[in-house]
Amino acid sequence: MELFATLVDIVLHLDRHLQWLVANYGVWIYAILFIIVFCETGLVVMPFLPGDSLLFVAGTLAAAGDMYVHGLFAVLAAASFTGDNTNYWIGRYIGPRVFKREKSRLFNPEHLHRTQRFYDKYGAKTVFFARFIPIIRTFAPFVAGIGRMRYPRFLFYSFSGSVAWVGSLTYAGYTFGNVPGVKQNLTWVIIGIILLSITPGVVEYLRHRARSS
Repeated sequence: MELFATLVDIVLHLDRHLQWLVANYGVWIYAILFIIVFCETGLVVMPFLPGDSLLFVAGTLAAAGDMYVHGLFAVLAAASFTGDNTNYWIGRYIGPRVFKREKSRLFNPEHLHRTQRFYDKYGAKTVFFARFIPIIRTFAPFVAGIGRMRYPRFLFYSFSGSVAWVGSLTYAGYTFGNVPGVKQNLTWVIIGIILLSITPGVVEYLRHRARSS
């Protein structure tokens, strides 16, 4: 329970936590953010890490002069892309064995099935669209690896999706970060981003439940 409360605090007050990291680690903040984004996109055991809100808040700090926005974009886009590709190869080589059993201590098979429904609907484009949907974002490259999607095709959607996802949210934070209304109500902006990002997944889940009933 204490761990959950800590995670909630980190997500809702990312601005404070990132400012503290910048103040204490300086240029190493780029490496820290790279690791967070890489793990959120590259390791199926870490879909709970902040993604959309992290990119937006990092952009707002860049607007305040704490980081160089173009360097931030390059680092985080590279983290997303390499995470995606790591996840693809993990899924390709160990995915079928991981989900051989219905229950797993490390993985939730429902996340796999939910991601598979996105593939059934959007095909290979899921790798692109999934960038904007938490949890699906983490499992999409893993499922692509399990399904042995042609690697050049995966690379195209992975690269374009990483650039679009990181670019849109980081530069949005940079553009609006110094707007007084955004700056003074950043916690509510973060909550709004989280709600918007999970809406497609919730809608898809409800549709699936309706079809199954």
